[in-house]
Amino acid sequence: MKRIFALLATLLIAAGAHAAGKPDFLVDADWLSDRLKDPKLVVLEVRYHPHRHATVGHIPGAIQVQRFADLGANDELPIMRFPSREAFQATLRRWGVNDDSTLVVYDDSVTALASRVLFLLDLHGFDMRRVKLLDGGTVGWTGFNELTKTPTPPKKPGRVTLKAADPGRLVAWPEVYRRAVAGRDARITLVDARPADMYEGSRIQHSVQGGHIPGAVNIVSLQGVDGQSQQWKSLEELAALYRDVPKDNTVIAYCHDGFRSTLAWLQLKALGYRDVRVYNGGWSDWDRTLTLPVVKGGKPFDAEFEL
Repeated sequence: MKRIFALLATLLIAAGAHAAGKPDFLVDADWLSDRLKDPKLVVLEVRYHPHRHATVGHIPGAIQVQRFADLGANDELPIMRFPSREAFQATLRRWGVNDDSTLVVYDDSVTALASRVLFLLDLHGFDMRRVKLLDGGTVGWTGFNELTKTPTPPKKPGRVTLKAADPGRLVAWPEVYRRAVAGRDARITLVDARPADMYEGSRIQHSVQGGHIPGAVNIVSLQGVDGQSQQWKSLEELAALYRDVPKDNTVIAYCHDGFRSTLAWLQLKALGYRDVRVYNGGWSDWDRTLTLPVVKGGKPFDAEFEL
């Protein structure tokens, strides 16, 4: 009997240690399943292929988020700049979101898509204590629960009120150029969150040219999530991933169109980094100018920019 109690105690301690190794905004399928009937709960699904909301299925009651149409500035180029406060507020109200709603966001893309929703909510001053990210996404849910193809009934329009965008969260290309490229400000760390082959320039996808912004270090944010289980890695593993990023620096993250960069933002914030910003437009904005400087290869600077 003593051995059984000792084993149970060990398991409980291990479970607690595991939970402590991840940020508190992550929830699992059991947590969500227990709260699906909460009238203040709003579940948001952001699938990579949005049609699968209907053809494959979704968590019961989940609202479909169309990552391009709902999360981008549709009247601007590139289209994936962040939407205005007014546009995003109207979208949230259409989803039935109120100031006291509890939001759970999930995707099927290692939380890279869902992270953009969290960033937009934080950018506009929503109470982030009320926002959760489903660890494991659709993979975690379908381990013990089923998806449904039954359409989610339209929600009663919400009354959420957002604040103006925090100017300390977004960066435009002139600030990146002045501080990181021209100024070589040692207090700035520019993080390219894309895969290594896109950073190096050996793969050009959805871009005019390959390479990266001079001075950017390559930290692939997707590596902070287990690709098979779709679960976040521990905070210790995340800290190892970002070990070369000084914690007292201003960190500017970018990717191609603002999903992997918001995942980097979320990971860095979970690690306690205080000043983390996202380049609005990212590589889609920088490379299409065709005149801003670009570096190719696996290092932050090439021969022209080393001195």
